[in-house]
Amino acid sequence: MFALPSLKATRIRKTVVVLAATLVSLGSLSAFADDHPTKVGFVYVGPVGDHGWTYRHDVGRLAIEAEFGDKVETTFVESVGEGADAERVIRKLAADGNDLIFTTSFGYMNPTIKVAKMFPDVKFEHATGYKRADNVSTYSARFYEGRAVIGTMAGMMTKSNIIGYIASFPIPEVVRGINAFTIAMRKVNPDAEVRVVWVNSWYDPGKEGDAAKTLIDQGADIITQHTDSPAPLQIAQERGVIGFGQASDMSAFAPDAQLTSIIDDWNQYYIDRTKAVMDGTWESVDVWHGIDSGLVGFAEYGPAVSEDVKAAAEVIKEGIIDGSIHPFQGPINNQAGEEVVAEGEILDDGVLLGMDYYVEGVQGSLPK
Repeated sequence: MFALPSLKATRIRKTVVVLAATLVSLGSLSAFADDHPTKVGFVYVGPVGDHGWTYRHDVGRLAIEAEFGDKVETTFVESVGEGADAERVIRKLAADGNDLIFTTSFGYMNPTIKVAKMFPDVKFEHATGYKRADNVSTYSARFYEGRAVIGTMAGMMTKSNIIGYIASFPIPEVVRGINAFTIAMRKVNPDAEVRVVWVNSWYDPGKEGDAAKTLIDQGADIITQHTDSPAPLQIAQERGVIGFGQASDMSAFAPDAQLTSIIDDWNQYYIDRTKAVMDGTWESVDVWHGIDSGLVGFAEYGPAVSEDVKAAAEVIKEGIIDGSIHPFQGPINNQAGEEVVAEGEILDDGVLLGMDYYVEGVQGSLPK
């Protein structure tokens, strides 16, 4: 006699079917997650073709792609103003599903923090800032160490004892670089002075070129810069003077004029932070590394650099790496000649991060 299945047996079979379907569904989701690339977005203050700051960040982005292939998907937005436009762009990248977003200019700090609160599951990395959150890291390089190296070279090579410095904005990072350069320069040449022209822009070839012309007309025979285009070096090449590149090797634009260039090498940092997101180990950190880490590098010496200048530059590099030299070790006087760092003392990072004064040897007043 055929027996109808009990109600209990029917329920068990339905449960098994539902569980099987769920497992299949979860397996499909897992396979999708495994195949889904990690999305990484970048926000740039200048064009990728600036041959300086933004160019080097984009080299780092390409290094991520080279390292991880189709496991990552990167995007960037270039020439983004520091302000409301930045917030809009950062928010759009987060809403588009990016897992990690690098915001690569100081002025993006507050917009990054604001957007990070709206998207707690997205990881953010802000360059050169100081505000962090559970999902916001900060990173920078001790560019001032590189300024000490090229300041030494400038002090040895100037004949007019006037060095022109083209600066972007009067924020601590830029002021710190001017001071490190000047301190190192005057250790080898106490008669040398630095004259600064502020262009109030990170990237404006016209303003940067005009600033270089002004400084050369004032007697500067060496030009350096904390702006992003090769225009100052191009003017130096045209005018028969020498100078230093910024953020990347600019020798192609000034093969005779470039003495060397401080190179920002973000490649390994960007690879490591992307990998941390991919394997679930990302944590909010504050990174500020220098020459010893490879974040701060140098282009090859140009044809105008003599062997004794090369040797002196290498001594400074090696001393910074092994800790025997610090660019801000006293005695250091401020612009008015007042001692601000006693002999043997070293400025701590807190003071360096808030630096808002010129040291002795810098001409002119610091904009407020």
